[in-house]
Amino acid sequence: MKIILRQNFESIGKIGDVVDVKDGYARNYLLPRGIAYAASKGNIRALEEEKKVVEKRSKQELTAAEVLSSELDKISVTIPVQVGEEDKIFGTVTTQMIADALKEKEYDIDKRKIDIEEPIKSLGIYGVNIKLHPSVTTKIKVWVVRE
Repeated sequence: MKIILRQNFESIGKIGDVVDVKDGYARNYLLPRGIAYAASKGNIRALEEEKKVVEKRSKQELTAAEVLSSELDKISVTIPVQVGEEDKIFGTVTTQMIADALKEKEYDIDKRKIDIEEPIKSLGIYGVNIKLHPSVTTKIKVWVVRE
C-alpha cells in the first residue's frame, strides 16, 4: 500500500515521502495514529499545505530560540549547596536545580533541555549547555557556592 508520511518516522522516511508499506502495517498502525495518509491526489495537496505550515512554525521557533540564546549568553546562575569536608557537596547539582534558578530569573527552560556534561559534585564555576532548538545551543555559567 502506498502512503504519504505526515511526520518523520525513523524506519520509513521523512515528511512528505511516498513509501510502499505492507497493508496491515498501514491500516493498523500508521493511518490510525495519524503518522501517514493513504496516497491520493487530494492527500498530496493537503500534505503540501501542512508542509508550508510546519515550515513557517519551524522558522518562528528558530528565530525565538536564537533571540533567547542571545539573552541566555549573558546570564549566570548561582546555586547555593550544602558542603562537607574538602568542599565536596552532598549529592550533585541537577538539571532541575538549574531550571529552578533560571525560573527565578524569569526564563522558563525545561530541565530536559539542560545538558550537564559531567556531574557537578564540587564548588566552582561550570559551563552548562542548553539546547533550545535542534540547531541552537547556548552555554550559561553556573556558580556553585557554599550555602
